[in-house]
Parts: sequence; structure tokens; C-alpha cells
Amino acid sequence: MEQKGYLFVYFTGESEQGEQIYFSVSHDGLHWMDLNGGKPVLTSGIGEKGVRDPFLIQTTDKKKFYIIATDLRMANGRSWEEVQTSGSRAIVIWESEDLMHWSRERLAEVGISEAGCVWAPEAIYCEKEDAYLVFWASRVKEEGDREPKHRIYASLTRDFTVFSEPVKYMEKENHIIDTTIIREGEYYYRISKDETTKNIRVDRGKDLLTGSFEQKEYPELERIYGVEGPEAYPLNDSGKWCLIIDQFATNGGYLPLVCDDLANGDFHVLNEGDYDMGKSKKRHGSVLCITENEMRKLMDYYGVERKNTPHAYLSIENRH
Repeated sequence: MEQKGYLFVYFTGESEQGEQIYFSVSHDGLHWMDLNGGKPVLTSGIGEKGVRDPFLIQTTDKKKFYIIATDLRMANGRSWEEVQTSGSRAIVIWESEDLMHWSRERLAEVGISEAGCVWAPEAIYCEKEDAYLVFWASRVKEEGDREPKHRIYASLTRDFTVFSEPVKYMEKENHIIDTTIIREGEYYYRISKDETTKNIRVDRGKDLLTGSFEQKEYPELERIYGVEGPEAYPLNDSGKWCLIIDQFATNGGYLPLVCDDLANGDFHVLNEGDYDMGKSKKRHGSVLCITENEMRKLMDYYGVERKNTPHAYLSIENRH
């Protein structure tokens, strides 16, 4: 099936309902329409009773979708130091067969016992293991560390219910969080936030699990500071890639950059008139390519908050 649309899942900030799951859709990956009247589509009533950094994945057999998210609610008034050192070691999980009817949320503890937190979980299919590599950032003090450090840990699962024992997957000289992994051609690209310098860095390798990764230098991307939550996706049939980054330091929401291919990394920031992120301010989330039929069903089921492009559908009554 041709993929002609996009679904964006995200949270909106540290407000009363901001740390829950929101949906937006787009025809072109650049102009977004908020669903469900701009209200949460899913809410968590377990664990910390809030979720951040949601990630949406479709299984390789196309039969299920999963949303995994950080079990965290900063609106409860806890400090960042507290949630980094004694935060939840679980992720929150929903599953669906059609993107409209979702299971009840459940918790899966994936973090190692020494972890102070489990942040921004994502997943990618690993052909070698015929399983999904689930990875996240945890703050851990290892032997020899003067202070705890953010590293990326990972686990394998086939059903998002049973997970293998977590292992350290990725470490840099600086603290690292918010890793996303995409595949283009023969390479896997790991795009991460340097939590020390607060900018985005990229490395790539051919073996997802055991191979070595080389650092890639993308000057136009690396010069942007105060950002996090990188997510990348192809722009329909153009051959281009869009990378969105959350401007957390200025509370500016997501900023899109476009490049012709990831190997060259010729990213450039779009002019404001070339994109519309929708009515709600979107914080760290993820984008999934979907079919035109799936997009039409979502718009009919949840209702469209606004229309952003001349070809967008008219707003309809929320039916959810």
C-alpha cells in the first residue's frame, strides 16, 4: 500500500493535560492538522499518571501499532534532578490494530536496577534477531564514574510484552539522550541529543546491534542549540528527508529541517511559510508514514482541529 500521509503523536508540555498523547495528521509531512479538537487522544492513569516522548511503530506484518512512552509527569511538581535520579524505570505501552481503537495502557519495567530514569523509548525492527530493538536513555552511575551519566540502553522484544534483559547500547563522551534510529540504504543512522551541549549529533553504521558506528558531521544541524527530541521521516516520493527538532530552550515547539539524503546531511531550516506545525504546540513525539486510507479514517474518527493546506479536508465534528 502506498504511504501518502503522516501521523504525528506527541505531548504538549507541563500543563494539566499536556503530558498525555495527542495526534495530528499531514498530507505532506510539513503542514499538520490537529485531531480530536486538540485534546488528548490517550491518557495514562497508571505509574506516574502522565506520559512524555511518545513513539509510534507499526509491526512488520502490518497487523498492529504500538505506542511506547516515558512514564513521567512533570506537572506533579517534581524537580528534574529528582526524576533523573529516582524516576520510573518503566515505559507506558498502548496497542491498536487500526490507530483508532486502543488497548488500555500498561507498564513494562525495562530499566536496569541502577537506572535513575527511563526516557524517550523508541523501537526499530532488527532483521538479524527477528525482533524489535527497544532503546531509551537512562542516567546511571557506573563503577569509576564520578557522577551519574546518561547513556542509551536497549532490550529486544517480539510482542512489546516480554523484553530481554537490558544492556548498555550506546555511550558517548558526553551525556546522551533522545536517540532515534532510521535506516536509509545499507546504513542505520542514530540521531541523538547531546545532553551536555544541547544540540543534535548523528552517527551511522551497517550493523544495528554489534557493528561500529562512525560519527557524521552535519554543521548546519549541529549549530542549532537548545533542541531535543529529533525525529526523521521521508517526504513522500520526493527522495528528501525531514528532520524535526523540539526547541525546548525557547519553548518554540518543533522546527523542521530538510535534506536531500542522510548520507550528505545537507540539512537546511525551512522558511516559516513553507510549513505549519498546527494549532497546538508539539513537544517531543514521533511521526509515522501511513496510507491515505488510514489518514482519511483517522480524520473522520477523531475530527480535524483545523485545515492547514488548500487540499486539506474541511473540519468535521469530533466523533470520538
